[in-house]
This record gives sequence, C-alpha cells and structure tokens, in this order.
Amino acid sequence: MNPSDWMPDFSHPWTRFALIVVIALAVAGILRRFVDLLLRRFTLRHPRGASIIARAKAPMEVIVPLAMLLLTFRAAPEQPARLIDGLEHLIAVLLIGACTWFLVRCIGALEATVSRFNPIDLEDNLRARRVQTQVRVLARTGMVVVIVLGLGVALMTFPAVRQFGASLLASAGLAGLAVGLAAKPVLGNLIAGIQIALTQPIRIDDVVIVEGEWGRIEEITSTYVVVAIWDQRRMIVPLQYFIETPFQNWTRNSSQILGSVLLWFDYGLPLEPLRTELQRLCKEAAEWDGRVIVLQVVEANDKAMQIRALVSSMDSGKSFDLRCKVREGLIAFVRRDFPAYMPRYRVGAHDVGEPST
Repeated sequence: MNPSDWMPDFSHPWTRFALIVVIALAVAGILRRFVDLLLRRFTLRHPRGASIIARAKAPMEVIVPLAMLLLTFRAAPEQPARLIDGLEHLIAVLLIGACTWFLVRCIGALEATVSRFNPIDLEDNLRARRVQTQVRVLARTGMVVVIVLGLGVALMTFPAVRQFGASLLASAGLAGLAVGLAAKPVLGNLIAGIQIALTQPIRIDDVVIVEGEWGRIEEITSTYVVVAIWDQRRMIVPLQYFIETPFQNWTRNSSQILGSVLLWFDYGLPLEPLRTELQRLCKEAAEWDGRVIVLQVVEANDKAMQIRALVSSMDSGKSFDLRCKVREGLIAFVRRDFPAYMPRYRVGAHDVGEPST
C-alpha cells in the first residue's frame, strides 16, 4: 500500500483548518499551564490574592481555549459559509459569557478577601463594619452591572437584536419613556446601593429600628436589605427605604449605648440605698462597660415617683441584658428591704393597702 493513500491531504482547506485547530488547542494548553505556574508563584509571595486566583481559575480555563478557537476561524474555509459563521458566532457568545463569568468571580473573590481580613466578630468592629458594607454593596452592584453588560454584548452579536436596537433608538420617544418607567425600581435600588456604600447610613451588623422593629442589618444586596429582628424573624426592606425614609440607627458612630430602666416607687423610699444597690448590680454584671451609672427621679405624680436608672454597655445586645438585670435587681431589693414603699394608690393622706398595677 502506498503511504500517500492514508496520509492526510494537507492541500485540502478543511485538513489545514483541522490542523490549525489542533495546534491552537495545544498552544492554549501550554499557555494555560504557563499562566498557572506564574499564578502559583504569585500566590506564594502574595497569600491575600490566593482566593481571587482560585476563583478566577475555572473561567480562565475556558477563556483561553475559546479565544484561541476564535482566532483559528480567521483561517477557516469559506464554504459552507453558514456553518462557519454559525460556529464562529457560537464561540464568540461563549467567550463573552466566559469573560462575564470571570469578572463576576473576580469581584466575588475580592469581596470575600476584604471581608475575611475585616471580621466583624470583634468587640470594636466599627471600622470592619464600614469596610464590609462598602465592599458588599459595591460588589453586588458591580456584579449586576457586569452581568447586564455581558448579556447586552452577547445579544448585540445577533443581527436581529442589533436591528431592533437601531429601530428602538430611532423611535426612542415613547419607547424610551416606557423602558425608563419599567426600569425605575431597578435603577433606583442600584443608585441607592451606591449612595449607601458611599455615605453609609447603615452598615453590616448595625442596630436599627425599622417600622417599629428592633433588629440588626444582616445582609445588604444590590436591591434589598435583610434586617434580623430580635425574635429571629427577618424583615426584607428595599434599599431605597434607607435613603427616603427616616429610621433609627443605634450604632451609627459607635456601638456603645446607654440604657434606661424606669420604675415607680412610693415617695417614702430613700434614694441612697437604691443608688448603692444599683452600683453593686452594675459592678457584678459583665454587661456593664464602666462608663455611666446614674439614678434619678425623673417624674412624680399624686401616686408615686418615677425612678430612672441610666447604665452604659458596649452594644445594644448587652444593654438589653443589663437593663433586665438592673430592673429585676432593684425590684427585688425594694421588695426585700423596703416592702412598705412599693407604689400604692393614695386617697388624701392615707394609703390604700394594695400596690397599684
């Protein structure tokens, strides 16, 4: 048998094209291994970039072969034209999708890296919460923008979509108004997200009062905020709410907070023993931060006087527990040592025996 009978005919255009594809894929594999070696050396010198490189590795393994294949179609045979154009278009769309995937993974890896090096499970976490809020909101917004742009670029590769876009621009009056009205909630939340990231009226783990509910900012996405209510419920609030509606932020400048306990007692109760007991309760409580401890009469009527105990804590959670301890301790102290001075109804100068409710 003549060896030329089974040898491929390199003069045929499809044979040359297949050979170019094989060479391109081989070059892509070599290039990918070379880049992988460089990135490994980079991560040894810069450990903080390891997570970004690890997340970007998967899309990079797709981008390089697709890019090389797209280049090979420059040497593709002209016939059949529809088949070549279809394959080239498919690879181009896949390459756009892979690049979008790569950018989204890089943004996510950057967010995770910044969050990991700024933990919020610390006593003084104000700076960490500020950094995490900025990076999370900007990362979510960036991901949405990248995905929308990637989808738009992929759609614009279709001639029918390009023609529709041109006709839409030509008659952009009512159509543009309709699209603007339809996209108003999405655009409004995106803009609100950027405002929140820059001005930071709220941050991750902030204590807020929203719609009369006490809770913490648990998550900030590109369109809404998750508020963890104290009883383990979750309130989902649009981002625009925190730009347009007044709300309370208990940890805006610091997590330290003052807590008050209001109690009613009879006028005859001596205040100095009560102040001494308040100091004892606070010093024995781990929740008290040692800053403020005050006991005052803040109101009086014809039946009793109102006592306010003002105490300080490092955060709102500890403040709630400390207020409960102080309230229970003062009531127990008065009932034990001064039971006659529990609040009572008064009729003229005489007491009615039962305490008021």
